[in-house]
Amino acid sequence: MTPDEYHAVLTFAARAHRDQRTPHGLPYLTHVCMVAAEVDLALRTRHDVDHDLAVRCALLHDVIEDTPVTEAEVAEEFGRAVAAGVLALSKDAALPKPERMPDSLRRICEQPLEVAAVKLADRTVNLGPPPPHWTAEKCEAYRREAQLILDTLGHADPTLAARLTHRIARYPA
Repeated sequence: MTPDEYHAVLTFAARAHRDQRTPHGLPYLTHVCMVAAEVDLALRTRHDVDHDLAVRCALLHDVIEDTPVTEAEVAEEFGRAVAAGVLALSKDAALPKPERMPDSLRRICEQPLEVAAVKLADRTVNLGPPPPHWTAEKCEAYRREAQLILDTLGHADPTLAARLTHRIARYPA
């Protein structure tokens, strides 16, 4: 991916997440960039993956789930493979909450490994300090869900699987 292509994807994500904040009050684009950095650093030396697909999906991984952006808009701007990856990474709000993550993981498993790598990176980033208002029960549930993600997708990349394993072990229970 050229710098101009990277800038176009990042600008699209920035516009989509424009006023959103992380649970810690940072601009949401901070989270997006952290996930993309995890993916970039883990996959940059691998020659058996499409690094550009992975980074594009990482930068856009929440635009369908968390903004008004549609799958069609992502496909029009960045192609069908990116749109399919971002859609798989998006939980289906029409499903009951307990079914959302298993459904997303099933759809991620139908995508190239690069998409699974994005999910591993996303949860690794999300396992930083929990929001102050989370209860011990919420933290434990989030940790268990992270383990499900690792168990389901850990085969996608050993570096990202190791990073997530490390974060799970240190996450408050």
